[in-house]
Amino acid sequence: MKPESKISKKSSLLKILTLPRLILARRRWAKEGRTVVFTNGVFDILHAGHVELLEKAASLGDALIVGVNSDASARRLHKGPGRPIQPLRDRARILAGLACVDAVIAFGEDTPERLLSLIKPEVLVKGADYRPGQVAGGRHAGRVALLPLKRGRSTTSIIERIRGLS
Repeated sequence: MKPESKISKKSSLLKILTLPRLILARRRWAKEGRTVVFTNGVFDILHAGHVELLEKAASLGDALIVGVNSDASARRLHKGPGRPIQPLRDRARILAGLACVDAVIAFGEDTPERLLSLIKPEVLVKGADYRPGQVAGGRHAGRVALLPLKRGRSTTSIIERIRGLS
């Protein structure tokens, strides 16, 4: 039996990076000629709409980085009482477990602008509920891609349905 402190080479935990490790990975991917795609969000309760958006985002390049709002940052976004429901470490771990995601990084600011200024992805992806001028950090990416959202899928609506059951 493996000691718990040892992380398997296949563990999704290896995809959750600190900023210095992400910058190193970004440099390596650039040297390899890989197209880097970035998207971000709270991802409080991961649902089919999230997975579809992440898979489409990944298809636009060779490496997908997902930025995740810290708990404090998510609260400042006024998503609703008691949000986020899941702590950052759980949200990051769930995202890292997806095959289409190459790296996950947390950020504490209200937007990923500073993070984007450091990693400069070729493609910045957001949902089509945004307009190009509304995408924070868009000037730090080669291009901004707005992808359609899956109708009827939102964390807020899922939480409202759950609360209605009690």
